[in-house]
Amino acid sequence: MTGLFRKFRATFTKDKRPQDTTTKNWLQTILVTSVGVTMLILGIRHLKWLQAWELSAYDQMLRLRPPEALDPRILLVTVTEDDLKSEAISLPDNTINQLLAKLQSYQPRVIGLSIDRSKQKNLGASLKNLDNVITYCTFSSIDSSEIPPPPNFPINQVGFSDVISDDDGVVRRSLLFAGSNDKKCTTQISFAALLAINYLERQGIEFDFTDTGHFYLGKNSFPPLQENSGGYENIDARGYQILLNYRDPSHFAQQVTVTQVLQGRVDPNWVKDRLVIVGTTARSLHPGFYTPYSASPQHPPRMPAVFIHAQMASQIISAVLNERPLIWYLPDWVEALWVLGWALVGSVLAWQLQYPLRLGLAGGVSLSGLVGVCYLLFLQGVWMPLIPPALAVVLSSVSVMAYTSYQTQQQTKVIIQQVEKQKEAIEQLNTLLKETTHIYDKHVHSSTTLDNTEKTTGDFILGGRYQITKVLGSGGFGCTYLAKDTQRPGSPICVVKQLMPARRDTKFMQVARRLFDAEAEILEVLGKHHQIPELLAYFEENNEFYLVQEYISGHALSEELPPNHDVQNESFVIEMLKGILEVLAFVHEHRVIHRDIKPSNIIRCDTDNRLVLIDFGAVKMMQPPTAEQTELATVAIGTRGYAPPEQFAGHPRLCSDIYALGMIAIQAITGIMPHELHPHPETGTIEWRHGTKVSEKLAAILDKMVRYHFSDRYQSATEVLQDLQKIELVNGH
Repeated sequence: MTGLFRKFRATFTKDKRPQDTTTKNWLQTILVTSVGVTMLILGIRHLKWLQAWELSAYDQMLRLRPPEALDPRILLVTVTEDDLKSEAISLPDNTINQLLAKLQSYQPRVIGLSIDRSKQKNLGASLKNLDNVITYCTFSSIDSSEIPPPPNFPINQVGFSDVISDDDGVVRRSLLFAGSNDKKCTTQISFAALLAINYLERQGIEFDFTDTGHFYLGKNSFPPLQENSGGYENIDARGYQILLNYRDPSHFAQQVTVTQVLQGRVDPNWVKDRLVIVGTTARSLHPGFYTPYSASPQHPPRMPAVFIHAQMASQIISAVLNERPLIWYLPDWVEALWVLGWALVGSVLAWQLQYPLRLGLAGGVSLSGLVGVCYLLFLQGVWMPLIPPALAVVLSSVSVMAYTSYQTQQQTKVIIQQVEKQKEAIEQLNTLLKETTHIYDKHVHSSTTLDNTEKTTGDFILGGRYQITKVLGSGGFGCTYLAKDTQRPGSPICVVKQLMPARRDTKFMQVARRLFDAEAEILEVLGKHHQIPELLAYFEENNEFYLVQEYISGHALSEELPPNHDVQNESFVIEMLKGILEVLAFVHEHRVIHRDIKPSNIIRCDTDNRLVLIDFGAVKMMQPPTAEQTELATVAIGTRGYAPPEQFAGHPRLCSDIYALGMIAIQAITGIMPHELHPHPETGTIEWRHGTKVSEKLAAILDKMVRYHFSDRYQSATEVLQDLQKIELVNGH
């Protein structure tokens, strides 16, 4: 072949670092997945499909809050079933007037009467002052007719008692103000809001509405709910509504019964200067309402209406006087970023971990963290969405996992095709080398040796780009050099591997070229892992083949092992095993066997201390065996002591790499070189435990890694990692 033939398959452009393309790919995958999942979830959320779950989570966080102290400003006077029985009828007018007179004698600040007195024309007739008494009326609706206020009460002392229930019947919102078209119930302020306003006005705190329509009490604002607030989507937000910040019903306010008040069995200090709210808890008069506490077995399924109104009034008063937080929420765009952020978390976890078991554990921790963050924010009054970000974590993780699995399958198909070409090329090369009609060109080999000498001078430039600076090693297949990439800023260092064909005739070169291209395609796929040097380019020049790979600055693992170093402890061995097993899991996932794992082919990177597996020059695809397939022996490649028996017999398997790694671990912990160990006479498995201090669990793992017969060993790197993880959990690492 004459002239210059060059073929580059670079994974970077001239002005980028070697890892930029890989970084760009994973960033693009993560961003596209996260944005897509976020848009999908926000769309589903807008359709209200998640609202029931979100409201259930809201209720649960309410119930989980620690109980607060009793509200010292409120006294509840309840009408019980026993009170009704003692009266024989449903609270006659004179009984209510006696109750009001008794309470007024104790000087309350405000009295709220949450009992229907629409027919009592002489309500409070015996009282000199009714200014501090508030009663109610009810708007008409589809389900019920209007309940007018007491005839002798001014409308400015009447509030509406209507409450708002969500689609599931639970009361979570307070309706403070609303318009009315009724003939008699014409008030526009709720019973609870009117109680709170009257209570605070007597303390010099006035209420007002701003130009934007926001309700203020003193300096405290009560922002109204919108259609899409917190976990709500497209709700009916008419009127002026806020979220109802409940206190625990069992630790809410002091209670007495009507009978106790009428009989004078109440401490006057319980009433003086307080907001006293009178209402019925008897279910025969009103069954009550469902609340977030209805799902708790520790509370009644329904809360009486008087408790609902008291909760609303307490919330307003406590927000003004104690700065008790209202429940608030963030704008839609902030919540969208919140969901996107958790989608990114799920995507990054799936990309980094890649294995279902580890991803499941990490995902569980992430979801627990999400729940914890939402709960802590809720304690401060912030209602952050919980269900949408939780779904974002799960969906983004599953999506990235599915994508990476698909990508792995596609890459494996590429490798399968290339290995088939590789096998055919090897067979053809072996046939050509055995032919007696061809004579080796000694002149070519002698000139090749001369070329290798010239390439150490620093003046030789390969491909018009790579300036040779140092020879790293040489052998029968070629040489390995350090070189500078003169076409990139700073001329970074890379590794150039030269592969010299045994012959230069046209037929031999054609077959060698196919083998070289197949080898390069395989290395390009494997080099995407951060623990394998990235393939930067490959080309042919002057009938010689060159692979350009990422340079890993560091030292060989052999420098950390005996005889170059003292015997290592178990922690070192476990961390070393984990580091290599992680990359082996990736390699084996593509059905590729390294076939020459040894300490000198493992580099400890100086920058981040990671272990990098190098020298993938001899790879072989392992097809899943079937009854119709016959395994063909391959050229035996490996290093004595580290390679298992089946590999030297020409039948390497995935677990052959596990054997070699196990021998490295045994060397580290015993200080004995693998080729110096002897096999058991019956089993063939090497004996190494004598005179070595090692835990039984780690020893059992190493024994299983180096079993003589491949079927008795671990069949995947993931299995070994799982057993190592159990050791760490027991040791509390």
